[in-house]
Amino acid sequence: MSARNNQANKAAARERLRAERERQAKKDRTRRQLIVGVSAVAVLAVAGGIGYAVVQANQPTAWETAADAKSVTAPKNTEGENGTTVVIGKESAKKTLELYEDSRCPVCATFEQAVGPTVEKDVEAGKYKVRYVGATFIDDMAQGEGSKNALSALGAALDVSPEAFLKYKAALYSPQWHPEETEDKFGKDSYLLEVADTVPALKGNAAFKKNVEDGTFDAWAMKMSKSFDDSGVRGTPTLKMDGKTLTAEGSENPPMTAEAFEAALKPVLAG
Repeated sequence: MSARNNQANKAAARERLRAERERQAKKDRTRRQLIVGVSAVAVLAVAGGIGYAVVQANQPTAWETAADAKSVTAPKNTEGENGTTVVIGKESAKKTLELYEDSRCPVCATFEQAVGPTVEKDVEAGKYKVRYVGATFIDDMAQGEGSKNALSALGAALDVSPEAFLKYKAALYSPQWHPEETEDKFGKDSYLLEVADTVPALKGNAAFKKNVEDGTFDAWAMKMSKSFDDSGVRGTPTLKMDGKTLTAEGSENPPMTAEAFEAALKPVLAG
């Protein structure tokens, strides 16, 4: 092999080595650019996800939106601004018993179970009317939305008839259906509808069912709740007549038996 050929071979080898190094360097640059690009996309995706989560967290809840609603659909058989005046009974009745309750309230359940039948009988007899004021403060205390959801469902029952409202309210407070205060069973429409199936006027009532599931009276429930907050009443159940709070004799507590209720009511009815 001549010296010329040997030098040419060495030059060719060096050129191949240089070309290979350039190709490898190009691959490395491409790989680094790809890694940087993917990392940037990942960072943007994470940032976007965090941003979306923050935006979603700051969005008002459905109940907050209902509370701020300018337009309110009120149930039938209501009066006053936003339909928050609910008075049930004969027009000829001269007295009105104001009844303040929260659907999740365990003491309200005890009251309704013991005294509710007497109140219903007196209303039917025209002894007095009942003005119902619904509260939802237990949702804040015990967490959940059962008080609000049950109040909206009571609005759907009231839309059917005052009698359906009273029967449904009694069913919600009954030993069979009223949950522990810490259980938010009333927060589920399915549970409220199950209770409603025990009330003849509501069982199989498609309009009632739709109103419950659609939350037709959610905004009304929140306006009713605000009327409770504005009333100055700070606990449930609270009973008033002629501006006087009815209490069991010798205490500041509401009457929790039919006998105690009638005793508290008698002087006010006579006045």
